[in-house]
Amino acid sequence: MPHLQIDDLLVEVVYKRVRYLRLTVRRPDGRIQVGAPPRTTEAAIRSMVLQKQAWIRKHQAAFRAQEVPPALQYVSGETHFYQGQPYRLCVVERPGRAQVALAGTELHLLVPAGTTALQRRQVVAGWHRAQLQALIPPLLAKWEPVVGAQAAAWGIKQMKTRWGTCSIRARRIWLSLELSKWPLPCLEYVVVHELVHLHERLHNARFWELVNQAMPTWQAAHQALKQGRPDAGPRPEPVRTA
Repeated sequence: MPHLQIDDLLVEVVYKRVRYLRLTVRRPDGRIQVGAPPRTTEAAIRSMVLQKQAWIRKHQAAFRAQEVPPALQYVSGETHFYQGQPYRLCVVERPGRAQVALAGTELHLLVPAGTTALQRRQVVAGWHRAQLQALIPPLLAKWEPVVGAQAAAWGIKQMKTRWGTCSIRARRIWLSLELSKWPLPCLEYVVVHELVHLHERLHNARFWELVNQAMPTWQAAHQALKQGRPDAGPRPEPVRTA
């Protein structure tokens, strides 16, 4: 993708089928991206970025000030999250099949001796996936009648930048594996958000009005996910201009 150096700002330019220029500052590193209609001139892009310099720098400074949690090593004593609650990881090496279990304020990870951090991470991720697989069907049964749209299929996958996606043509929604770590209202909000996309593809005024009609309390969960952690992925949605 082409880049422009505008003063001391490096700007990534993405030409795509949009009607207007769209400026994005992405977490966590403050990377700047401009989405532009295919025939937009370089001068127009430069002008827009220069007009938004103060806005860009404000958000870049805010991102730099945010604490970045250390990468998990899957060893005893770490803090892991489930449904918004912190649990102390307790790794127990013993023969047999790997398992994960909640015990009070602890998350017990039972694994054979000699397992690597990657293997332990995969075991914990599998446990989170199983929790979501149990939670999502009743949430769909609850919210599909409220939204007035039914998903033909749904799935769970690891996502780097999104909490969910919707394939309108296939009427399939995907939810981020990381949602298992967040409070249940956050998972519910993402379910509602993706179901509403079956009515409206764009994040326009009609979309947000439909979300508000279905779930008047959606903004609390939206803001929590936007701010980031626990602990801490996927990377929160970028901050955008109009």
